[in-house]
Amino acid sequence: MAEIAVDLERALATRAVTGGPGRATARVLAEGDGWTVSDVVCTSGPRDRPFEEQHSRVSIAIVTAGSFQYRSAAGREVMTPGSLLLGSAGQYFECGHEHGSGDRCLSFWYEPAWFERLAAEAGARFARSGFPILRIPPLRALSPVVARACAGLEARARARWEELAVQLAAETARIAAGLPPVAGGAALSAEARVTRVVRRIERDADGELGLATLAREARLSPYHFLRTFKQLTGLTPHQYVRRARLRRAALRLAVERRRVLDVVLDSGFGDVSNFNRAFRTEFGVSPRAFRGTEQARQDGRRRSFDPDGRRAWPHRA
Repeated sequence: MAEIAVDLERALATRAVTGGPGRATARVLAEGDGWTVSDVVCTSGPRDRPFEEQHSRVSIAIVTAGSFQYRSAAGREVMTPGSLLLGSAGQYFECGHEHGSGDRCLSFWYEPAWFERLAAEAGARFARSGFPILRIPPLRALSPVVARACAGLEARARARWEELAVQLAAETARIAAGLPPVAGGAALSAEARVTRVVRRIERDADGELGLATLAREARLSPYHFLRTFKQLTGLTPHQYVRRARLRRAALRLAVERRRVLDVVLDSGFGDVSNFNRAFRTEFGVSPRAFRGTEQARQDGRRRSFDPDGRRAWPHRA
């Protein structure tokens, strides 16, 4: 969370220099059919007067830095890092900064029908008024998804954010409804469906393989597919696809002479810098260093054989 807090401090410092009232700035990170995720930085402080706003969609916001007071007709809550702000579509609210300046939130917004369908699949149902509570404090059950969201704040991979949007909505809905976390193994029929998807990924790792596409292939809802896939493979679909693409890219770098950029584009990565970071994380070296090492190894193996294919042993003096 340290770098996230530093970014907030920079925004507050800029406001102090330029003057003017505090304001909230939203930067859209990704969006899909029924969901949007944005990085929202607010520079308001004790001297800024809160004003009434309205949630146009269902809102689940992860507080990543700073603090503020969140009020509605349902009550008042203090929002701190790691907690989740819950907002129902049509709900009026105010956010105040009486005790300190600034906050930063990772805000997920959902179309009401999309969220209601996903919540129902997760076993949670709400009255027409929406969430029965305004806040979920930092909980162990939500720590993994919150950590993944904060770690990927600068990521551009739409498939990754789609998974996080589904997982956060489903788990938040269950907790808000007073239900325990989902447990249990996968059925044999689900195993067959996930296996079919895994084979599709291995055949077509470079293709468009978002959560919705893979869930349709498995004939499961996105929520059930995401949960079942991770139970059976130990990875989310996005993580699995990314590693399959990295393996394929590594093979191409080792045996082909094409430019690294061409390998990147043909491997399903649209951004070279993201590919370089992912490749270094996976293999411990840069793509160019990996290619140089592998091709040197291959050249060494070729030199160790004579033209007839026999092992060429060094001559003794």
